[in-house]
Amino acid sequence: MPWLEMWLPPAAGDGTVAAGLFLDGGDAAAHGALLAAMPGCSVSFGARSRRRRVAPPGFLSLTMSVKGGSRGFVAGPVGLLAGAEEKGGQEEAEEEVLVAGKKAAEEVAVAEGEVLVLHEKEKEKDARAGSGAMNMTKHLWAGAVAAMVSRTVVAPLERLKLEYIVRGEQRNLFELMHAIATTQGLKGFWKGNFVNILRTAPFKAVNFYAYDTYRKQLLKWSGNEETTNLERFIAGAFAGVTATMMCIPMDTIRTRMVAPGGEALGGVIGVARHMIQTEGFFSLYKGLVPSLISMAPSGAVFYGVYDILKMAYLHSPEGKNRVLMMKQQKQGEANALDQLELGTVRTLLYGAIAGCCAEAATYPFEVVRRQLQMQVKATRMNAFATCLKIVDQGGVPALYAGLIPSLLQVLPSASISYFVYELMKIVLKVE
Repeated sequence: MPWLEMWLPPAAGDGTVAAGLFLDGGDAAAHGALLAAMPGCSVSFGARSRRRRVAPPGFLSLTMSVKGGSRGFVAGPVGLLAGAEEKGGQEEAEEEVLVAGKKAAEEVAVAEGEVLVLHEKEKEKDARAGSGAMNMTKHLWAGAVAAMVSRTVVAPLERLKLEYIVRGEQRNLFELMHAIATTQGLKGFWKGNFVNILRTAPFKAVNFYAYDTYRKQLLKWSGNEETTNLERFIAGAFAGVTATMMCIPMDTIRTRMVAPGGEALGGVIGVARHMIQTEGFFSLYKGLVPSLISMAPSGAVFYGVYDILKMAYLHSPEGKNRVLMMKQQKQGEANALDQLELGTVRTLLYGAIAGCCAEAATYPFEVVRRQLQMQVKATRMNAFATCLKIVDQGGVPALYAGLIPSLLQVLPSASISYFVYELMKIVLKVE
C-alpha cells in the first residue's frame, strides 16, 4: 500500500498554497495524476527524497488555490480519497438502512403480535358468548322439561284444584272425581293440560334459570364463599317476579278456558282473541298485582327452603362423604342418577317439602288471583275488594278453598319438577 506525508506551509498572498507530498510506492505517478485532476491544483515531481531510503520514493510538489472559500480542492475529494470516502458513506448508509429495516421489522412484529393478541381476545370473547348462550339454552330446556313432566303427572290434581277455586265446588273430593270420570271420562282429568304445559313450561324454565342467575350474582356481589339464606330468599323472590311477568298471559287464558262458558270460546287462540277484542290487550294481565305479591314470597320460600335443606345435608358427615365419593368417581362411570348431589330420594323429598311450604304460605293470593282472572270488564274489582268479597261470602276459610287438593298436587309436582330439573342439568351438561 502506498503512503503519503504532506507538508503544508502558510498560504501565499495571492491565495495559493504550496505543499509537498512524499509518496512511497510504485504507483506514485498514478496518484499524482489523480491529484492533478482536481480543480485549482498543479502537480510536479521533485528529486528523490534523502529522508527515505525505501525505493522507489518520490516527492510530489502540489500547488492549490484556496480562493473562493470552500470551493476548489476542499469542495470534494476525488480519485482514491473520494473512493474511500464514498465507500465509507455507502457502508454507513447501508448500516443505517439495516438498522432502519431491523427497527421496522421489530415494529411490524410488535404490531402483528398486538393484532394476534386482540384476535385471540376476540375469539375468546366470542367463544365465551357462544358458550354462555348455549349454556343458557340448555338451562332453560332443563326447566321446561321438568315442568312438562311434572304437570302431566299431576294434571288430574290440578283439575280438581281449579274446580274448587273457579267453580266453587261444594262436593267432597271423591264425589267430584266420580262426577268428572262419569261425564268426561279419564281424559277429563287432563282437560286443559296442554295449555297448562304452555304456561308452566316457560314459567318454570325462566323461574329456575332466573333463580340460579340471581343467586350467583348476589354471591358475586357479596364476595362470600357460599350463598346466605337471605340471598337465597331474595334470589327466589326476584325469580318468581320475573317468571310471573313473562308468563301470566297464558295463565289467564287457561283459567278462562276452565271457567264456565270457556269451552264455547274455543282453544287458546280463540280465548285470547275474545279477551283482547272485548276487554283489551291488558286483560291478559289480569291479576298481575296479586300474582306478583304471591309469587315473590312463593319463590323465596320454595327455593330458600330447598337450598337450606340441601346445604344442611351437604355439610353433614354423610353429605361430605357422598360428595367425596362423587369426586373420586371417574367421569363416565356414574350414571345421571348417581351424579345427583342429594341422591334420588332426598331430591324428591326436599322438593316436596319446599313446594308444600311455598303453597301453604301463599295460597290466599292464589285464590284472589284466580277470582280476578274470571272477572269481566263490567264487574271488575281491584285485588283488595275481591279479597273482601271472598271473605264476606265464605269467611276466612274461603281464602283456603281447595288447599288440600292443591297440596296433594304441589307435593308430587314440586318433587318431580326439582328432580327432573336436577337430572336434566346433568344430562344436558349445564354448567
